[in-house]
Parts: sequence; structure tokens; C-alpha cells
Amino acid sequence: MARIFRNLKELYRYRVLIQNLVVRELKARYRGTVLGFLWSFFNPLLLMIVYTAVFGLIINPRDPAFESKPMIYALYLFCGILPWHWFASSTLESANVLMINGNLIKKILFPAEVLPVVTVTSNMIHFFFGLPILLLFILLMGRPLTPYALLLPVVVFVQYIFTLGFNLMISSLTVHFRDIKDILSNWLTFWFFATPIIYPMTFGSIQNSAPLRLMLNLNPMTHIIQGYQYCLFYGGLFHWKRLGVTFLVSLVFFAIGYMIFDRLRDSFAEEV
Repeated sequence: MARIFRNLKELYRYRVLIQNLVVRELKARYRGTVLGFLWSFFNPLLLMIVYTAVFGLIINPRDPAFESKPMIYALYLFCGILPWHWFASSTLESANVLMINGNLIKKILFPAEVLPVVTVTSNMIHFFFGLPILLLFILLMGRPLTPYALLLPVVVFVQYIFTLGFNLMISSLTVHFRDIKDILSNWLTFWFFATPIIYPMTFGSIQNSAPLRLMLNLNPMTHIIQGYQYCLFYGGLFHWKRLGVTFLVSLVFFAIGYMIFDRLRDSFAEEV
């Protein structure tokens, strides 16, 4: 554990490099496109439209809160899709980030964990770009923001720690086990449907099934996504005990991910 703190202290010295790489990543992502950074707003919006059409109009959510209210359901959906897009994009990109930047690892002396940090941070900034669209829709739908929206940074912080810890582990293991990046996309699809994004926890089949409730409650992303839903959609206080436990789990994930990364770092130059 002491080694982790020393590495984090060393990583802080490279904060300017991280900042520059994040800016480079943001500029490179939409370079040559007509809309540029506006895609940061449109991508989650288009996702919301697709899922709303499928699960709100074609497949009825069968929940009294959303019955015959497709636009309210769309707003609920957006509260979950936006942070999920941050998590899923960061994870898929982190699986390849060390191999794509192999030349940097071989030629330049710097902590390799900078690369997953840049990936997670740049996707977090894209999440922030999409957040004003969500807030605008909340106001347009006549659902006023409550003071609980001020607790949003707490949920963002928990998600950042969890995502970074998970991606440190994924990025380091993928260097040695290339199959992970192929399995990951299918696993994330399952994880998406195992998280209350397109359905609420009050869904009838969930309330009537103790094993299903247990599975959902063991999923850290369940409580992170619910944190956003309570702060923005419901306008109430999130389950702070559950989010607190999720934060502790995130710290454990971060410690495990960093230890695995640190153990494998010496082999990155050979493998990439």
C-alpha cells in the first residue's frame, strides 16, 4: 500500500503531462469532423433517442411511472445512459491504450499509468459536455432541479475512482491477454442490461425476485447510476449508505487495479 502512495505522489508530478495529453485526446477525437466537439452533445442524445424508441415506444417499460409517458421515460433513460457512456467508452479505450501508445512506453520515461488516467479523464470531460443537454431536458420537461443536484460531484467522484481502478486492471491485463478486449464488448453489453438504466429498480419483476435484486445490488454501477437518477431525475437524496459502500468497493478496485498494473509494468515495453 505504501508503494501505491509513492506511485501516486510520483504520478502527481506528471500532472502537466496528463493535462496536455487530455487536451490532445480531446482535439484528436473529432479532428476533421464537421460538428467537432458538438458530437460530445449529440452522441448521448442519439443514444437516448434510439433506446427511447426501442424500449419506450416499441417495448413498453410496463412501469406505472412511465406508462404512456415516453418523454419522461426518455429523460430517465438519459440520466443513466450519459454516465454509462463515460464508463463503457473509458473501459473499451483503456483495453487498447497501452498497445496503441507502445512507442511512448518504449521511448519516453514516464509512468505508464498516465495513459489510462488520460483515457478516463478525457471521457469524463465528454460526460461534462453532455451534462448541460441533460439539465436542459430536465427543465424543458417541467421537472425542476432540486438542491440535491448539488450532490452530483459526489457521484461523479465515486464513478471516477471506480472507473479508473477497473481500467488500470483492464489495461495492464490486456497487454498479456489480448482476448480480453474481444470479450470486453460482450461483457459490457451484459453489464449494461444488468444495471438499472433502461428499467427502474421498482420494476415489478425485480421487486418479486429476491435473487435478481441481490444481483443488481451487488453491481457497483447500480448504485452509481442510481446516484445520478436520484440527484437529477427524482430530485431526492440518493441511498447514501449504498453509495458509501460503493465508494469503499471503488477504493478496493482502485488498490487492486493499481497493484496489478504496478506488478506488470516492467513487462509492458516487451509486450507492446
